[in-house]
Amino acid sequence: RFIACPQLARTVQRCLQDGARPGPQPVLLECAPGPGILTRTLLNAGVRVVALESNPVFLPNLQSLENSLDGQLKVIYGDFFRLDPLVTGTVKLPAMCSDELFKTMGVAAVPWRADVPVKIFGILPQKKERNTLWRLLFALYECSSIYRYGRVELNIFISEKEYKVLTAKPGEARAYQALTVLWQVGCEIQLLHMEPWSSFVTNLKNGGLAIPKSMWLPNDHLCLVRLTPQQNLFTGGLKPTNSAIFIFMVKQCLAKPKSRLTDRLNSWSLDNGGKLLRQLEIPKNAEARDLYPEDYRHLFEALQNSRMFTETWFYDEVLESIRNIN
Repeated sequence: RFIACPQLARTVQRCLQDGARPGPQPVLLECAPGPGILTRTLLNAGVRVVALESNPVFLPNLQSLENSLDGQLKVIYGDFFRLDPLVTGTVKLPAMCSDELFKTMGVAAVPWRADVPVKIFGILPQKKERNTLWRLLFALYECSSIYRYGRVELNIFISEKEYKVLTAKPGEARAYQALTVLWQVGCEIQLLHMEPWSSFVTNLKNGGLAIPKSMWLPNDHLCLVRLTPQQNLFTGGLKPTNSAIFIFMVKQCLAKPKSRLTDRLNSWSLDNGGKLLRQLEIPKNAEARDLYPEDYRHLFEALQNSRMFTETWFYDEVLESIRNIN
């Protein structure tokens, strides 16, 4: 939970003003507002806020604030990080379906290349941070869950170590991962603010700060990061229908970052992989960790256009994995 911080309040107000455009403004969805400190900051910026709270303890105060305003705040009982659970039968609150949430907010789906329809503010649960980033990533590329409604913008606090991963450059040991490539291809990533861990309430009984340990990357802050989906994400050979193959390709390549790309292509039974790399002007001795995110996208699109993927075991394995997930 967040403790009051004037500097952060100013940052939030500034980023809302910077992103404002003429015409209808996007709906602001705040996840787990708690006592409503950040909620009041958002309201003071003059925007319409939907507060999605999963803890019944905080609901009365939020509902009281809602009743004191003229429609500027709407409070909903639910958990953003339990949207669209993979269960059969009735979904029990605070878990909920994104269709129900967006209907309650009064938000309709828009084309992918339209303006951002919803801006989301929240803090990723630290215990499930990496899993949540992967889940959001699959939803982004498949245009499912919240991304069925368009290019939903995330303004979220993540740990500094995960921020370093999302923004890493090729060749950076340990930080440059499949998650790096896929988020950089999918979204524009902006750092809005860095806040020390001491500004956040922790649940340790001894009163200490519950800072996740990190041996290899700095983790002294929580970082407020804006993730805005790219308008041109699906203008080339990459589509929601084949995006899972792209994700699995990147994960396979970077499972061994020091492996040569030609060796990886050969392991997929791509006999003319070397020729393909020459066409893309990728050095034949390039390692998986040497390629920029856009290089991976170009490689995938070239493989799709050549129809080489459909003739390999890799393609069949990906389809089987997708069926198992579904």
